[in-house]
Amino acid sequence: MSQTTLGDDELFGEAAEEMRADVEEHLDQARAELPAAADVWETEADNVLGVLNGLRSALDAGDAEEHLRQAKKWYTMGERADAFEDAADLAAAIEDLESLIDAIGEAHDDVSDLTNAIPELRGSLQEFEDEETEE
Repeated sequence: MSQTTLGDDELFGEAAEEMRADVEEHLDQARAELPAAADVWETEADNVLGVLNGLRSALDAGDAEEHLRQAKKWYTMGERADAFEDAADLAAAIEDLESLIDAIGEAHDDVSDLTNAIPELRGSLQEFEDEETEE
């Protein structure tokens, strides 16, 4: 084996370690952006709209999607370069995090829909009650 090949293999090994570290770092940063379970569950609102607004805010995943995207990018590069000896743990972590972020996004959308619908429904009910009182 020539000196160049040994140096290239060593550099490739270092690059693979750095790539794995980048993936792990972005996964950690994505996890840190996720809402806390208590923030999604507990509330101190005075009415339903306050609860919904608080929940909608709590369901903000911040930059988790961007960090996940970066993790997936570096993971894909490492996989294609066959740089990882065993990357099953990274693949599983990416998949789990992606599913969780998708679920948070769907819940956020559902709560947003309710947040918009409840005031309209309240207004309609109030009008109905007022009409009933007038008769």
